[in-house]
Amino acid sequence: MVYITSWQEYQEAAEALYTKSPTTARYCVKWRASEGKLVLKITDNTTCLKFKTYSSIFLNRFEALNLSLMQKMQNKRPEPPQLPKTEPTADATRSGTPSSVVPQPTGPAAGGIKKKKPKKKK
Repeated sequence: MVYITSWQEYQEAAEALYTKSPTTARYCVKWRASEGKLVLKITDNTTCLKFKTYSSIFLNRFEALNLSLMQKMQNKRPEPPQLPKTEPTADATRSGTPSSVVPQPTGPAAGGIKKKKPKKKK
């Protein structure tokens, strides 16, 4: 078992290996916090691909590889992001203005009320 040094090569080879034999492929992730070492391994009992890193730069790439492999394992295609549906406001319908002209709020609503913690009795 030889470690692949290039991330791009490992990602392409791992996805190809899983696509070639999805019923026998196994994917293993090892994280050693004491050493800060991440080891990825994928095998189909004939071919074994390994990648090792100590760098935190690879975490986003690792998440992308996991997402890609999990979607293949679930036999799903990635869904395109959907925009939130907005209803026309009452003012826009009365004035005859189409709802696309009326500015719609975007992003999450701010606010919220924090509940006070009850005081402990002594």
